[in-house]
Amino acid sequence: MTKCTIIGLGEAGAAYASALAAAGHQVTGFDPVAPNTPAGTTRAATAAEACRGADIVLVLTGAAAARSVAKDCLPVLTAGSTYADFTSSSPAVMQELGQLPTKASFADVAILGPVAALGAKTPLMVSGPGSDAVVRLLAPLGVDVETADGGPGAAMSHKLLRSVLMKGLASVVVEAVTAGRAAGLEGWIREQIARQLAGDGQSVIDRFLTGTSKHAVRRSREMQDTASYLAELGVPAEMTEASAAALTRIAATPAPEAALR
Repeated sequence: MTKCTIIGLGEAGAAYASALAAAGHQVTGFDPVAPNTPAGTTRAATAAEACRGADIVLVLTGAAAARSVAKDCLPVLTAGSTYADFTSSSPAVMQELGQLPTKASFADVAILGPVAALGAKTPLMVSGPGSDAVVRLLAPLGVDVETADGGPGAAMSHKLLRSVLMKGLASVVVEAVTAGRAAGLEGWIREQIARQLAGDGQSVIDRFLTGTSKHAVRRSREMQDTASYLAELGVPAEMTEASAAALTRIAATPAPEAALR
């Protein structure tokens, strides 16, 4: 049995607290605003109180609270314990927190999927001296935990690069389907999106990298026309307009072909 502390009992924190308690671990939680306490979790009055005697602390607050939580919790942790920061803080902040004075081992943990859908089994990436402790705790729960080379900040660097794709792709899909619905062509545009997402991923990447630079001028004009069409449909076109601007920039400063491979 591991003595686990969960700081932040919102959707993600509650999912991990429930899963750890169900696995037989001792779970203590702290959250100044969450109205409910997950089953099997003992709620503490302060973050520092929750962390006293803990083997591992999982911080699942918003990124804005990462520094203040670390300053409350790290001083009370003992040698052999682990402090795992799951917040979406920047790599620089993770590096900063990893250098704060403490007897605990620090781990930078990046959540690589939607906790709302996957719960405590959402894939993770971890880096820093406390990585092994995170893997030992969560892998038995069926969590796919990948360890990234490097110190604190390495896992978050990977996540933010992934976010360029995933959040941008999600926004593009929303814009395209919204426009398709307004034009009475939602089924057709859905089929087009599904077809693009289903093929040979590496070939699609190579095609995008080479084709975008080669045809940037023409594609920029096409996206400007697309933005005008979306305006006629009464559909917001932020992603389309951003694509047009990016293509204009790429056309003005084409990347060397070797750099695209």
